[in-house]
Amino acid sequence: MKKFSIFNSHFSLPSGFTLIEILIAVAIVGILASATLAAINPLEQIKKSNDARRKADLTEIQKALDMYYQDQGRYPASSGDYKISVNNQIIEWGSKWAAGNGQPYMVKVPADPVGGKSYIYFSPPGSNGQTYYLYANLERGDKDPQACNNGNACSSFSTGGQGFPPGTACSPVCNFGVSSTNVSP
Repeated sequence: MKKFSIFNSHFSLPSGFTLIEILIAVAIVGILASATLAAINPLEQIKKSNDARRKADLTEIQKALDMYYQDQGRYPASSGDYKISVNNQIIEWGSKWAAGNGQPYMVKVPADPVGGKSYIYFSPPGSNGQTYYLYANLERGDKDPQACNNGNACSSFSTGGQGFPPGTACSPVCNFGVSSTNVSP
């Protein structure tokens, strides 16, 4: 009995793709990749991530300030360049903040995730250490529902009283803030 095989027949099947088929497949993949990148918008996601970190940083600093208040009965003073100042020692953003007994209020005071930007700490001189304001610049500005004044400078800056820092101190604008419970940012 004779076996039948497709390979022994006179028919031949194409063995691969034509150039046109490959070009069409590559074009379709390129269009899908472009659409996916446009939908994800990686730059916007990075900004969103940085803003979330800023909010978390200010919350952590707020907790440390509350611990300091419990120990000292007042909030620390602010330096001339809007940093935390304890006993005339300026606590730099990104450095350790220790209590008088050597225990840290914060192992590392957070610094803004983007170089060239800075958080702002301000304790008005007339408040006797009973009030503070803490500000940051959200990159997404008016796209973030928690930003002050639709992404513009927070209202405390617009009042200009008690030696407030300029609204541009956060580089470019202080549009997110937290404060002691007795005032609003």
